[in-house]
Amino acid sequence: MSSKTNLSALPVLISVFFFWGFVAASNDILIPVFKEKLNLEQWQSQMISFAFYVAYTVGSLIYFSVSRASGGDILNKIGYKNGIALGLVISALGTLLFYPAAQSSSFGLMISGLFIVGLGFSLQQTAANPLTITIGNPKKGAQRLSLAGGINNIGTTIGPVIVSLAIFGSLAPGQKLETLESVKTPYLILGAAFLVVALIFKLSSLPNYIEHEDVKQGNESNSSRKSALSYPQLWLGMIAIFLYVGVEVSTASNLPEFMRQHIHITTDRVAPYVSLFWASLMIGRWTNAVGAFDLSKGAKHVFRFLMPYLAFLVFLLVNKIAEHDITPFYLYTFIIVSIIAADILSQGNPARQLIIFSLCGITALLIGIMADGMTSVYAFISVGLFCSTLWPCIFTLAIAGLGKHTNEGSGFLIMMIMGGGFVSLFQGWLAKDELLGIQWSYLVGIACFAYLFYYGWKTSNILKAQGIEYETSAKKLPQEVTAEKQQAGVA
Repeated sequence: MSSKTNLSALPVLISVFFFWGFVAASNDILIPVFKEKLNLEQWQSQMISFAFYVAYTVGSLIYFSVSRASGGDILNKIGYKNGIALGLVISALGTLLFYPAAQSSSFGLMISGLFIVGLGFSLQQTAANPLTITIGNPKKGAQRLSLAGGINNIGTTIGPVIVSLAIFGSLAPGQKLETLESVKTPYLILGAAFLVVALIFKLSSLPNYIEHEDVKQGNESNSSRKSALSYPQLWLGMIAIFLYVGVEVSTASNLPEFMRQHIHITTDRVAPYVSLFWASLMIGRWTNAVGAFDLSKGAKHVFRFLMPYLAFLVFLLVNKIAEHDITPFYLYTFIIVSIIAADILSQGNPARQLIIFSLCGITALLIGIMADGMTSVYAFISVGLFCSTLWPCIFTLAIAGLGKHTNEGSGFLIMMIMGGGFVSLFQGWLAKDELLGIQWSYLVGIACFAYLFYYGWKTSNILKAQGIEYETSAKKLPQEVTAEKQQAGVA
């Protein structure tokens, strides 16, 4: 199978990334809605994020246990696109619980529905991420994941806006929500969309199976290692995924409460700001995704400056259609320059990008903590810019050189998405007035970025010792051998 044939199916593959983003970002609207309606404390409202993200861990554990019990990797048996289709069906079943949850105002039923949706997403992510990396040139795997992440963030940008419109659209400004029945509609429609896309996957030309080259690292073959966990780049990467998803989710999910306390913005007006946080990830990923295309050096420079502002335009357009006042966000055009500079400095190297973006994230959080008012709001929102490409960087570094253990390693990484639940719950607890308070609770994010900085530096040295480098002058990646064989028709 040729790389060209694989890449032709890429649009179908990355469509599921849209759904992951739509649901994840929409949780940030559900959190303040249920907090106000059911009189929950801040840490209790964070159970929405907790249930959704812990489902990834439970799903990964189920995947790992069933694979071991059946004597082989599940995806290698049922196929990658079949696994994604099955995951979509599971997620569709979870959306059905939103109907009785909204009818009865049941917090337990609602987070149970989100948990099942997350279980389906876990299987989808385990299949889709390594498939995206291996579907073309492995050296551009991180950029392809950034491209897929850009699609993900179209979902995160419009998700909060659509869900907020569905919940508050019929209310007059300042009018309080009487019931939770309006919550069910967008999720039931989403469930129907899951089923349609599952069918599209079954009929698509996506490869159902991928081959992993058994490569040598020094005098050792990866076939001699019994588990993916014997690779330090993986288990260190598992911690990195836990903390990366943690800082991303907790920064956004605690933003409405920060704005309520410091800016006095009500729940029905917070959607554009939540949308901008997730749009910031889209801005960063669209910028980084330029490297995934075979463009001339001059064209890449042009698109590196053009793409982030096109992504920002999408955010403005979506919120303008939703009849939100977008004039406060014009200032953000100057903040976007920071992601362009960081992307240029990283030179497409995932380890260097982790280091630079983590330093930028720490700086943004420090400004948010030390300042106040809208300066703090924009500083916290800009964290999304610097979280934007960390997932593909970590994922690419963590599974580099794993060979036949790639699927197992991918499953372990997906398992650690639970960090989104644990870190946001922890920050929500620290946000109590008698502890750190909502503003200083963002110190949690600084600690997360500090580890990500360390991971970028440490893993670069680990992979170099294994003969794997990402510099343009470096020798070929082990995965690249497989891609060349596929292009030559050998595989």
